[in-house]
Amino acid sequence: MDYYSRQITKLIQELSALPGIGTKSAQRLAFHILNMPEDAVEALSTAILDAKKNVRYCKECFTLTDDELCPICKDTGRDHKTIMVVENTRDLAAYEKTSKYEGVYHVLHGAISPMLGIGPGDIRLKELMQRLAGDVDEVIIATNSSLEGETTAMYISKLIKPTGIKVTRIASGVPVGGDLEYIDEVTLLRALEGRREL
Repeated sequence: MDYYSRQITKLIQELSALPGIGTKSAQRLAFHILNMPEDAVEALSTAILDAKKNVRYCKECFTLTDDELCPICKDTGRDHKTIMVVENTRDLAAYEKTSKYEGVYHVLHGAISPMLGIGPGDIRLKELMQRLAGDVDEVIIATNSSLEGETTAMYISKLIKPTGIKVTRIASGVPVGGDLEYIDEVTLLRALEGRREL
């Protein structure tokens, strides 16, 4: 039995189809939208439609942008000889928040996962190799430390090493505020191997 009218139910269904939004969250969002002023709802729907129509991949690094090149690739002050390879645009944003990385990025839009049928041809590896034909000194592999991320990192490393370009992998280890007794052995071993002098 439907508790709500057809249009409210439809709105809840559409919102609950979004990733990370369950039925209860979708209901809260639906009622919030219904209580918003009409001009605010129009601004929200316009922003969604405009983003869908105008956002595309940067022709150089393949992050999402509404221009031919993203602001990072356009920035002449960045080190274009250092490329950090990340799995998705959210990972890029996480590194940008540190305000410490001065190089550019390459977004793969996924990771190699034989279990899910995702192979090297399904992510942006060919485009990465094309970029490396230019003037590049170092590739930093910053894929996740999951099985898929590690597989992807190893594959990329094997592709790049014959070119003579320096290949590095981000360190992984103990998170700030983490208690050692709760951290798995692989993470502890990585933290030990990635130690540096103080």
